Amino acid sequence: MRQRTLASLLLLTTTLVAPAALAQVAPAPPTPAGPPQTSTTSTGTDASSQQDQQATAAAVPGDADDQAEISAPGVDASAGDDIVVVGRNIPNAVRATAQVVNVLSSADIARTGEGDIAGALTRVTGLSVVGNGYVFVRGLGDRYSSALLNGSPLPSPEPLRRTVPLDIFPTTVVGSALVQKTYSVNYPGEFGGGVINLTTKAIPDENFFSVGASGSIDTETTGKLGYTYFGSTTDWLGYDGGERNVPDFIKQAPTGNGIIPGAQVLQLSNARTTLLQRNGDTPANYSGSMDLGVTGDLGSTRVGLIGSLGVSNTWRTRDVTQQDTVSNDGTLRNDFRTVITDNRAVVNGLLGFGAEFGENRVRWTNVYIHDTLKQGRASAATVYNNSSGNPLFQQNTSWFERKLIETQLVGEFKPVQDLSIDVRGAYANSQRNSPYERQFIYLCNTSLNADLGNAPVSDRGVTCPGLWQATNAFDRFATVVFSELNENLYSGQADVAYKMPGERPMTLSAGYYFSQNDRTSTRLPFTYQTVAGGAIPFPCNLFRPDYLLSPDVVNGCPVPGSGDPSDTAVQMRFDAGQNGSYAYDALLRVHAGYAQVEAEATDGLRAIIGVRYETATQRVTPINATSTRLKNDYLLPAATLTWNFAQDMQLRLAASKTIARPQFRELAPQAFRDFESDRLFFGNPRLKDSELYNLEARYEWFFARDQRITMAGFYKRIDNPIEQVGFFPTPDARLQTGFTNLPSAKLYGVEVEAQKYVPLDFIGEAMAGKRAVLIANYTWTHSAITANRTCVPGVLEGTTLGGCQANFAPAVSLFRDGAPLTGQSDHLVNLQVGFEDKDNGTQATLLFNYASERVTNRGPALLGGAGFQPDIIEKPGIRVDFVARQTVDFVGKKVEIKAEMRNLTGTRYQEFQTFEGGNRVDVNNYRLGRMFTLGANVSF
Repeated sequence: MRQRTLASLLLLTTTLVAPAALAQVAPAPPTPAGPPQTSTTSTGTDASSQQDQQATAAAVPGDADDQAEISAPGVDASAGDDIVVVGRNIPNAVRATAQVVNVLSSADIARTGEGDIAGALTRVTGLSVVGNGYVFVRGLGDRYSSALLNGSPLPSPEPLRRTVPLDIFPTTVVGSALVQKTYSVNYPGEFGGGVINLTTKAIPDENFFSVGASGSIDTETTGKLGYTYFGSTTDWLGYDGGERNVPDFIKQAPTGNGIIPGAQVLQLSNARTTLLQRNGDTPANYSGSMDLGVTGDLGSTRVGLIGSLGVSNTWRTRDVTQQDTVSNDGTLRNDFRTVITDNRAVVNGLLGFGAEFGENRVRWTNVYIHDTLKQGRASAATVYNNSSGNPLFQQNTSWFERKLIETQLVGEFKPVQDLSIDVRGAYANSQRNSPYERQFIYLCNTSLNADLGNAPVSDRGVTCPGLWQATNAFDRFATVVFSELNENLYSGQADVAYKMPGERPMTLSAGYYFSQNDRTSTRLPFTYQTVAGGAIPFPCNLFRPDYLLSPDVVNGCPVPGSGDPSDTAVQMRFDAGQNGSYAYDALLRVHAGYAQVEAEATDGLRAIIGVRYETATQRVTPINATSTRLKNDYLLPAATLTWNFAQDMQLRLAASKTIARPQFRELAPQAFRDFESDRLFFGNPRLKDSELYNLEARYEWFFARDQRITMAGFYKRIDNPIEQVGFFPTPDARLQTGFTNLPSAKLYGVEVEAQKYVPLDFIGEAMAGKRAVLIANYTWTHSAITANRTCVPGVLEGTTLGGCQANFAPAVSLFRDGAPLTGQSDHLVNLQVGFEDKDNGTQATLLFNYASERVTNRGPALLGGAGFQPDIIEKPGIRVDFVARQTVDFVGKKVEIKAEMRNLTGTRYQEFQTFEGGNRVDVNNYRLGRMFTLGANVSF
C-alpha cells in the first residue's frame, strides 16, 4: 500500500504539554456505512437526423424495437412512422426534427454501462466531458451548450457554470438524451456547440418493479490510506445532521465591524469539522436503486406512474503533485504534494405521472437530486512562496452540498390530425451550500527538536526535523468560509405546428418562450487571528486544529511564552476578498418568439427555415463592486436543407446565427474556489454577449437497417468570445483565473462515424442469433483566437494598459494570437466492439476513448506584463473500458448481472506547462485508479 502519511499529520496524535481541558479525545474517524450506490441505466445511441436511435435500441438484448421517447419544444413526439420524401424513401424512420441530432435511448447505455448521462455522452461523436460532468460539444466550452429537461431549461447548482453538470443525472430517471448540433429556432438562442435535451420516462409499457445494487473498488482508493473528518452522523447520505448550521452572527458579520469575538468563535463547530484524520482503509463504493412503473386504462385514457429512487456513496483519493511558477523558464515557486479524498453521496428521485388519450399526452414530472461532496485535503511542501527553507503543511476540510428540484407540466396535443400544440411550464430550484470550508497552516520549527525530543518525520520527501507550529503564513494561521447559492428558474412556452394540406408536405410552426432566473449568492470568508494581530504563541501553537480552537486557547493561551494571555485571545475577522464583493443578486429574463416552415421544395429536397426573435435583460448586482446590466435584442435565423439524392443517402447543409451570454459567475466579482481544479476564480462585470455564425455540411449513408456511415464538416465564427485568463493579482499570490472577451475566434473541423452489425451465423450453428457490434467515431477540430490591439475587459480591477480606458487592456497583452480555445481537443476518438446474444440475454462491449491535449487555463502573463507563460494543458490520453451483462432466471425472477472494468489503461490525470528548455510544471498530476464494479438488478 502506497504510504500517503504526510509528516504534518503527526500533530494529530502527538501528545503535547497542555492544559487538562485540551486533553480531550477527538472523534474517531467515521466509518461510512451507507446503502449501495445507484445501479443506473443511461441513454446512448446516435441518430443523425435519420432515426439513428433505432440503431442501438435494437442492439440491447430484448429491446429490438425500442425507440427513444423525446419531449422537446416543437417536436412531434408521436411521429414514430417513417417520413417519406417524395421520390425517395429512407430505410430508417426520421425523427420529427430535420436537424443533425444524436439520440441516446435508455437501451443504448446498457452497452456502455455508464451510470450517468455525462458518461453516456462521451460516446457521442464530437462530445467530451470535462471536470464534473460538463459537456463540451466540438471543443466548445459548457457556456456554448444548454441543457433542457423535457424541453424546459435547467438551472445549475454550480456557481461557476451556466449549465447543470450532467453527472448528477443518473440514467434511471432519464428515458432519452437528444443532442442537437445544428441550431433550429424552436430552441433557445444560447446555442453554440449544441443543445442537450433530457427526456424523463413518462408512461411505462407495462407494470414493473425492480431493485438494483452494485459495489465497486478503485485501485487507487479502496483499502488504501486517505483523509477524512467526522462531520455529522448522517454524512454518509450527504445530509448534514445539524453540525454545520451557520449561526446568525456569521451571516450578519459583513454589516457590522466584521469581528467575531472569542465567545462566538466557541459557538461554532470545532473538532467535527476541523480535525483531519487518517482513514487507513478507505471503503469500497456502493449504490442501490428502486424503480417502479404502473400503467392502466381509465376508459379510453392510458395512465401511468413512474417512480425512481437511488442512493450512492463513492470514495476517490487523489495523490497529487501541485506546482506553479511566476517565471518565464519554469523555475518552481510552489511544489506541493497533496492528498485529496472525496466522499461523494448522491440521493436522487423521480416521480412522474402521465396520461395518453388518442394522440394527446400530458406528463407531470418531478425530479429531485441531492449531490454532496465531503472533502479532506492534506498538503505539504518544502518549496513554497517566500519559503523559509522549512517544511510547510496545510490541511483543508470542506463540504459541498448541491440540490436540484424541478417540477414541470407538459401537454402535447393534437386537436385535429394535422395540428399539434405543445404547452410547457416548469419551476426549478437549485442550491449550493458550502459551510465550514476550513484551512489550517503549520510550519516546521527546527529549533524545537532538541528541546522537546521530537524525532524527525519524513514522507514523500517532506521532512520536519522539529515540531509543526500553527503559523501566520500568508497572514493567517487558519481560515473558514461559508457560502450559499440559491437560484429559482421559472419558464413557460407554447408551440403550435400545422401540416398544410397539399401534394408536397409542408409544416408551419410558431412558438413563444419565457424564462426568468433569479439567483442570490453569498460567500463569507473569515480569518482567525489573535486580538493583538499576531500568531498564537508557544506552546499553544503546537496544538492540532481542534485544540487551537478550544476554550483554553481561544480565551488566551494559558502559558504564553511572552505577553499577556488576553492579547493572545483568538477572534475571527471578516475578509471580503479581492474586490470586496461577498454577495450578489442576479437576474436573467428572456422573452422569445419564433416562426418556422418545413417543406419539401422539390423531389428529394427538404428545407426547414426559421427565425427567432429574442430579447433579454441580464443583471448582476454585487455588494461593494461594479454592477452589470446587459439588455440586448437579437434576430436569430436558421436554415437546414436535406437533399435525399439516393434511396439510402442524403446530404444536409445548415446555417444559423446564435448567441452566448456571460454566466452569472463570470460577471460577479466574487471569489469562488472550484473543488475539482483547486483553483480560485473571479468574475468580470464588464463582459458582453458573444455572437456565433454556424455552418455545417453532412453526408449520411444508411446502407442497411440500423447501420450507417456519416461524415460532416463544420465551421463557426465567434465574435466577442469569453475566455478564461490566468493572472497573479500580487507577486505572492497563487495563480487565479478571471474572464474576458476576445475580439473573435474561429473553430472548424470534421466528424466521421460508422456503425455496423455483423451476424455471426457464418461461424456455425451455435452462433445463430448472435452478432458483433462495431461502432466508431472520430472528430478533428481546430480553433484559433484573435488577440490584437483591440481593448478588452481587464481581469484586475483598476488596471489600465496600452492606452485603453480604465479597467481595459489590449487583447494581445492577455492572450497569444492564434491560440486554441479553452477546452478544445484536436482529436476525439470513440470505438465500441461488442458481442450480443438477444436470445440468452448476453452482452459484452469493449470501449475505447481517446482525447488529445487541450488547454484548461490560459498561460498567465508574466509579472510586469513582459510576455506569457505557456498555456496550462490537460492530457486526457487513452482510456479502455469493458462492460458485460447477463440476464438469468433466478427462482422465477429476471436478474440482470452487470460487470464493469474501467480505465484498464490506468491513465493518469495530467495538467501541466512545458517551458523552453524542457522544464515542466505539473499543475495537477495524479494517478487515476482502475475501477471494477459488480452489480445486479432484480425485476419483479
